[in-house]
Amino acid sequence: MAIAKAERLMNLALCLLGTRRPLSKRELRGSIEAYLEAGGDDSFNRMFERDKEDLRELGLIIDTVENLDGETGYLARRDSNRLPAITLDAEEAAALGLAAKVWQQARLAGAASGALQKLRAAGMPEAEDAYEVHHSALEPRIPVHEAAFEPLMLACRDRRPVVFDYRKANAARPEQRHVEPWTLECWRGHWYLAGWDRDRGAERVFRLSRITGRVRSRAGVFSAPVPDVVTVRETVESWAGESATRSALIKLRSGCGYPLRAKALSSRALGDGWDELEIPYGHGLDAWLVEFGPDVVVVEPADLRADVVERLRAVAKG
Repeated sequence: MAIAKAERLMNLALCLLGTRRPLSKRELRGSIEAYLEAGGDDSFNRMFERDKEDLRELGLIIDTVENLDGETGYLARRDSNRLPAITLDAEEAAALGLAAKVWQQARLAGAASGALQKLRAAGMPEAEDAYEVHHSALEPRIPVHEAAFEPLMLACRDRRPVVFDYRKANAARPEQRHVEPWTLECWRGHWYLAGWDRDRGAERVFRLSRITGRVRSRAGVFSAPVPDVVTVRETVESWAGESATRSALIKLRSGCGYPLRAKALSSRALGDGWDELEIPYGHGLDAWLVEFGPDVVVVEPADLRADVVERLRAVAKG
């Protein structure tokens, strides 16, 4: 159905852009096969009005003109819908090149590479990539290993509710979640989805690696307002453990846990291959500590220690 609608919209756009005079609804209906198969006049009129508004939302400027006979016609003038010439300096070209290199996985890699080729064909300067020259051993990337990434990215873009099975870190089995997806954020090498959990009636953040099975789209509109980008990012950071309200004391095996050491407020060597670290303690710290397995021991507070032990037992049970 999505492919059929996209083809119908493209045919309508081509008709409106390819004419030198306004085309009436009657003429458009006779030119586009999908409209011929629409059935009655009411069905066609509803489909045409929806398609016209969809094209306008996509940025196509459609003029409505009334001829001498009083009949309404439509056309999209090319001069009104032509983009201005793209001019980029060497630094802007280098920034775009670096951004394209970041996306090396999923279907975004092809889109980024294709966009660069079109810009270069249009005259974008071939800037020397200082990053590549001086740091050829390093290459920035945003990893995308999860199968759920692409369907969720499209659902966020199209504002479509989704359903998926999600297994929390301390749960033995996954459970179904009905979510209105807002945005995807990459944090500490992991992808998170922020959105509205319909079952709980509250905003939630889901780690994509814990989504099991297929992400299914659902019809309908969002029931909760979508916050601005800054708020969503803050939510992701908060639920992933970035916002700390107090500190925790842990024992860390020497030579391990460098991300924890980078966050440490203080540290001291205990001997026998262990160090003691004071680290910020916020929501989600227990899930992060579990990832280090036997290399971390929580000393205090007691509630954090209990949460980590519970998660480890859940993992051991499988």
